[in-house]
Amino acid sequence: MSAAKRGRKTPDQRRAEADALHATLVDQVEALTRDEGWKRFLKVAATFHTYSLNNLLLILAQNPDATQVAGFRQWQQRGRQVRKGERGIKIRGFSTKRVTVENETTGEEEEKQLARFPVLTVFDIAQTDPIDGAEPVTDPVQLLTGDDPHGITEAVTAWLADRGWTLTRERVGGGANGYTTTDGTQRVVVRDDLEPAAAAKTSLHEAGHVILHADDAPGEYVAHRGRKETEAESVAYVMGGLLGLDTSAYSVGYIATWAEGDVDLVRDAAENVLSAVHTLTDALTSPHSP
Repeated sequence: MSAAKRGRKTPDQRRAEADALHATLVDQVEALTRDEGWKRFLKVAATFHTYSLNNLLLILAQNPDATQVAGFRQWQQRGRQVRKGERGIKIRGFSTKRVTVENETTGEEEEKQLARFPVLTVFDIAQTDPIDGAEPVTDPVQLLTGDDPHGITEAVTAWLADRGWTLTRERVGGGANGYTTTDGTQRVVVRDDLEPAAAAKTSLHEAGHVILHADDAPGEYVAHRGRKETEAESVAYVMGGLLGLDTSAYSVGYIATWAEGDVDLVRDAAENVLSAVHTLTDALTSPHSP
C-alpha cells in the first residue's frame, strides 16, 4: 500500500484536513445547485439511475454491450429518441403501495407499506438518436481521466482483502461504474474499462459502501438510496483529497444529483462520512501498512 501513503501527519491533522474537505464539498454542491445549467439538468437527472446489482445482471444478460440505459420517455426528456423497432431491456422497478390491514394482535386497522417490483422496459443509449432541436443538457458528472499515481486502487484492494472482501475489475453495464454486493459474498466490482483515476475514485466510493452500508437490513439501501449514495461519494471525494486525487469533476455533480439538490442532506451526512474516512485514512496512511 506504499503508493497511497502521504506525508506523515498526526491523526488530528488528518482529521482536520478531512473536516475541511467535507466543508469544501458542501460549498461546491451548494454553488452547483444555484447554477441555471444545473437546474436544467436536475429536471431530467432523476430519470437516470444507478441500477441495482440484480438489474445490472439482467441488463447484461439481454444486452452485453449496454452502457447507459433509461426508459422510452426518459430518453425523450434527455433529448434523445428510441429508434423504431428497437427491442427493450426488461428490468425490475421498485415502488411502494400503502394499504390498510388489520393488526392481528389488537384487531385495529393500521396502514402498512408494501413493496412492489414491476417489470420495466429500458433502452441503451446506442438504441437512440438525438432529437433535432432539443435543448442540450450538460451533465455535471464527468468521469475522471488520467492515472492513479498514488496507487489508490491497489491500496483499497489490499485493505478490503484484509477484511475478507475482494475487489475485481469486470464488465459492468447500465451506466454504473461499480457495485458492492449485499448477498454476503463480500465482493466489490469496478468497471474494467475505467481509466485509472476513475477506477481509484470508484474503489473509494465502494469502500465507503462497505464501511457504512454492508450490514444494512434488507431494503434499507433501496429505501434511503439518495442518502446512501451521497455518503459513499462524499467518502470518495474527501478520501481522494487526502490521498492527492481531486474527484470534484465527478463527485460534486453526482452528490448533488443523488441528494436532489438538498445541501442540508450533504451537510448532515458529515458524521457518517468522516467516520468512514477516518477508518480508511488510518488504514491507508498508516506507516505499518504492508
